[in-house]
Amino acid sequence: MAMLEISQITKRYKDKLALDQVSLALEPGVYGLLGPNGAGKSTLMNIISGNLRPTGGQVRWEGKEIRALGAAYRSLLGYAPQQQGMYEHFSGIRFLSYMAALKGIPGKEQPAELERVLRFVNLWDERKRPVSAYSGGMKQRVLIAQAVLGNPRCVILDEPTAGLDPRERVRIREQIRALSGDRIILVSTHVVSDIEPIAAEILLLKAGRLVDRGSVEALCGKYGGAKGLEEVYLQIFGEEERHVSSDGL
Repeated sequence: MAMLEISQITKRYKDKLALDQVSLALEPGVYGLLGPNGAGKSTLMNIISGNLRPTGGQVRWEGKEIRALGAAYRSLLGYAPQQQGMYEHFSGIRFLSYMAALKGIPGKEQPAELERVLRFVNLWDERKRPVSAYSGGMKQRVLIAQAVLGNPRCVILDEPTAGLDPRERVRIREQIRALSGDRIILVSTHVVSDIEPIAAEILLLKAGRLVDRGSVEALCGKYGGAKGLEEVYLQIFGEEERHVSSDGL
């Protein structure tokens, strides 16, 4: 069984402590990572993905440190960062073909794999349009598509529904649920309703520290019989975070 271990991860930027001895052990399933802006969610995801080196601690895959695994770890990892610079003069399918080549997917396997991921994110009919002509939500879906190229065993999605309309948010949520199986899926989001129905466990990060974790049911029971995850969130992070809601507003 796949196992991702985060052991006493600390990250310091000059005078700012972004992560403070975060430890987690993740097995296959969907995990929701929640916390206010500045909690350290993106920093943690970048460390898990190998894009950022921690100040202290280790990330291990099946007992082996990911830096030692190198390319072998990257080959089993899928990562969709928050929307950032893309090759906007590429068409959607050319961008994904480029990413497939970087992931080492053989050329003869690429056509079927590109069709699979483009249909997964509902962009098959838009595949030949330049990325520059895509809406923000469509660009986000392209990033999700590249994350699932090659059927990775661990998928990290940083705000995967940002910019998507409600129908597409539901579609992506259900596809994430379908993806899990024997994979580890870690999803950071500000929209509680995107993760509440599908997460096996919720991880709550505040000021760089893991303050609680558990199933939605267990957390609701722990926090005074809360009626849902949004109530738990507000109890932990305070009324100033009321903008993080079930409808994303």
